[in-house]
Amino acid sequence: MGTKQDTGAPVKAGDLATPSLLADAGVLERNVATMAKVRPGLTLRPHVKAFKCTSLAAVLKEAGHTAFCCATTREVSGMVSAGLGNDLLLANEVIDITRLAVLSAHVTAGEARITVAVDSHEGIVAASAAGITEVLIDVDVGMPRCGCQPDEAGAVADAARAAGLHVRGVMGYEGHMMHEVNRTVREAGVVSSMSMLESAHDQVGGDVVSGGGTGTFDCNDTVNELQAGSYVLMDGDYARLGLPFEEGLTVTTTVISVGGGGHAVLDGGLKALAMDSGPPEVQGNGKVLFCADEHTTVVGSSWKVGDRVGLRPAHIDPTISKHEHIYLVDDIMSGGDAELVETWPVDLRGW
Repeated sequence: MGTKQDTGAPVKAGDLATPSLLADAGVLERNVATMAKVRPGLTLRPHVKAFKCTSLAAVLKEAGHTAFCCATTREVSGMVSAGLGNDLLLANEVIDITRLAVLSAHVTAGEARITVAVDSHEGIVAASAAGITEVLIDVDVGMPRCGCQPDEAGAVADAARAAGLHVRGVMGYEGHMMHEVNRTVREAGVVSSMSMLESAHDQVGGDVVSGGGTGTFDCNDTVNELQAGSYVLMDGDYARLGLPFEEGLTVTTTVISVGGGGHAVLDGGLKALAMDSGPPEVQGNGKVLFCADEHTTVVGSSWKVGDRVGLRPAHIDPTISKHEHIYLVDDIMSGGDAELVETWPVDLRGW
């Protein structure tokens, strides 16, 4: 778990060095509760790649979610070390036998249950050689990323079983639909993608049908475990979909320079914010003009040097991975006056 603040004078967000990553405790609590009503217990397999923090994962465990999804072997091992290894899925192809063997050692030691996604002969060979015992067959359901073709899933499963692996079922990620703003188009795309996954599952068998994410949490009725993660604190890209989750993450910066043309320069830029989904939004009045390595230039308000300015990221997953800590505060909208509740290490970074 993270570090709680002592009972002395309250630490304020304004006391923190910038850039700093703030998360709203109330928003987190409400988002977790909202998802848990729709996807209780094991029907949700939270994806820790979204937040890379075992303290936050522990909050989800307390909400009843005891199985987790990971994107890297580092995330898997970190979750095991934190005592959160009840049922971990490495939902990504890994063919590095050395890294997979580390995961196998956790299982052999009785520390965790670990399942690995495979979609090829090479992946099966690597998993078997590393001592992995359980796999899911990863299926391409329309997003050109990992996964075998649906009509190949049965053969891949047969090869895995022939190699001595237990096939728990299938997984497929309809990521190309995840941020589709048009609800009708999104729902139709999910139906199309999940029909492919159902066809693959008919060939493969097993108890697990895994997939989906925050953007399709309420329209994917096929998967029996949803791999959502970003919903916990949300971001600008998902906020466009009108989902019942609130944005609760801000990169707080300090104005370090004010230009004669009315612009202000902040002390956090590309190395503190992910830009793959577009620029961040200014919390309050103002607009981002552009981001550079260590700076963000903003316009549209009256700032002076030393002012604190919050930036809401468009994509939280890679933004969080750029920071060493998440500072949980009582009310992120209070800016520098927000009280610090806990400091959580972002301890699942790395590969």
